[in-house]
Amino acid sequence: MRWDRLGRLALLFLLVALLYLYLSAGIHMLSKWSQDGRTSAAVVALKHERAQLLAQHEVLARQATLEAEARQLGMIKPGEQPFIATGLPDN
Repeated sequence: MRWDRLGRLALLFLLVALLYLYLSAGIHMLSKWSQDGRTSAAVVALKHERAQLLAQHEVLARQATLEAEARQLGMIKPGEQPFIATGLPDN
């Protein structure tokens, strides 16, 4: 048995195993980096959507907006007398 040949094969096997480990770690790191970029973009989009929703909530929570929406639904304030207009032209 030639021990020098066996030693070279063991070193070659060790080198291949180390290369595999480094490459797999590098590929894993690149995929996580790419996923981080997508996640960051999603966070920015969600923050923008949240800001829009908060602005919309402020508009809808105003008393004047609530009254206007209620009037469009045909609601009246307590004590008001409702009037129904008929015979109006179709526009």
